[in-house]
Amino acid sequence: MARTDFGSLPRQNPCAQCGEPIGVPEWIENEASRTRYLWHCLVCDYRFEAVAIFEDADPDALAA
Repeated sequence: MARTDFGSLPRQNPCAQCGEPIGVPEWIENEASRTRYLWHCLVCDYRFEAVAIFEDADPDALAA
């Protein structure tokens, strides 16, 4: 699914190989409790993935 909310996108992540900042991820993949980011450094052509893991929502919690 294409993402429309770009306000919470990580930005200027340093390259894991050379350390140069990368403006935005090349690809974003959302799952139930995690988001995967594919980063591509245009300086050294290195690609790497970062994963953000979120706590599962409590299905028994009630809205106040």
